[in-house]
Amino acid sequence: MAKTPFDNINTIEFTPQVSSVGTIESLGDGIAHVTGLDGVMMGEIVEFENGKQGLALNLKENEVGIILLSDSVGIDVGQEVKTTGRILSIGVGDEIIGRVVDALGKPIDGKGEFKIKKYYPMEKIAPGIVTRKGVSVPLQTGIKAIDAMIPIGRGQRELIIGDRGTGKSSIALQTIINQKGKNCLCVYVAIGQKQSFLAQTTATLESYGALEYTVILSASAADPASTQYLAPYAGTAIAEYFMDQGKDVLIVYDDLSKHAVAYREISLLLRRPSGREAYPGDVFYLHSRLLERSCRLNEENGGGSITSLPIIETQANDVSAYIPTNVISITDGQIFLESDLFNAGVKPAINVGISVSRVGSSAQIKAMKQVAGTMKLDLAQFRELQAFAQFGSDLDAKTKARIDRGDRLTEILKQPWEKPLDVTQQVAIIFAGTRGYLDTVKKDMVVTYEQKYLEYMNTIGKEVLASIAKEAKITDEAEAQLKKLTEDFNAIHAEWMIEQE
Repeated sequence: MAKTPFDNINTIEFTPQVSSVGTIESLGDGIAHVTGLDGVMMGEIVEFENGKQGLALNLKENEVGIILLSDSVGIDVGQEVKTTGRILSIGVGDEIIGRVVDALGKPIDGKGEFKIKKYYPMEKIAPGIVTRKGVSVPLQTGIKAIDAMIPIGRGQRELIIGDRGTGKSSIALQTIINQKGKNCLCVYVAIGQKQSFLAQTTATLESYGALEYTVILSASAADPASTQYLAPYAGTAIAEYFMDQGKDVLIVYDDLSKHAVAYREISLLLRRPSGREAYPGDVFYLHSRLLERSCRLNEENGGGSITSLPIIETQANDVSAYIPTNVISITDGQIFLESDLFNAGVKPAINVGISVSRVGSSAQIKAMKQVAGTMKLDLAQFRELQAFAQFGSDLDAKTKARIDRGDRLTEILKQPWEKPLDVTQQVAIIFAGTRGYLDTVKKDMVVTYEQKYLEYMNTIGKEVLASIAKEAKITDEAEAQLKKLTEDFNAIHAEWMIEQE
């Protein structure tokens, strides 16, 4: 008997796809209020009729608040919305290194698409205590003031805080540039920044060869508030992909003040009740669930780490405002940049009295501990004495000597942002400063002294620097060599650099 087309009916398998369908009731400012989406989940991706996507963020009894993940062109009131069963995730892969992407992981640098190996969820529960390991490996920033007094370790969260235009981004960029050859990948998340700033940052990192180990993720000021809200979570998902491979990652959030403002905008449009400074009540949770994902994993879980440098902008040095105090309480310390110091020419303008690293010297090599142990206290005391000395009263010899040394320590901590220093060179110049070898150097010659001293050490004293790098500490023999080299250097340059009595 001949076969008919109906004979294959029994072999056909049906795999029905079930999805909730709702209707857009109102639309505006990147927010859609939808009724009928009974089965939608919090944080689920929903799809509009024209194929564009949104994120379910507000689940009420009779309606769902959805933020649009793109523009609203082609979306209108009365159209249908359906659930997808997927949570928001970002495509990751090794090919993403050296690229500039948006908050949804799409390339925006004009270099074409890249291969996506897998998808990582933007929101994820942070690793538990059992899977973590203590912070003990230094993350060298190349900045003398930070590596000596406010050390950062791999797996730490160190806040950079200060007024606008005090060099916060510069510290972050210098830290990224200093990771070259140190087996540390970097993720730079630009939130609410101008596109010209993004282009300048990309060009800077490329010119220093730092883009080859860096991913730049941008949600600019021209982008919707929804993508600015998602950007840091997307950046963290990229960092987690590399951490799970056992790699060390540095992530910079520039800056979380704009992130909080974007979230406030979304929350108010979703008709959530406002709290202090009009921020929603869960704005603390917004940043805590983000920064808790930065950690150092133990060897059983791959041994990777995420070190985060969140940036917060203050108004008139007010660190007691709502968002600054929130993030200060979440992080493991803060680097406070003061506008008065910046305007006085102290760059980086770090206020050592308020700045702190709660990980402390466990994130320093022993050599740095040996030379910079009392430096933070000395500088804090110097600032107090300096304020007192402004009244013009007569100072005793001991107080004057402390002020003179503080002046010179301040000078050696000045550093151009684009010139990170190797840790052994930092140890050498700080050794000269804290042991009193600069006390007789003319104040206006300290910068020249440092430049020539480091040149001298890199040639005549390269063996002792190599010994410090190898041992990670200053042995008795190395200390004796450092003393002799520094005394010889001072003797050579005494004529034009040293103040005569």
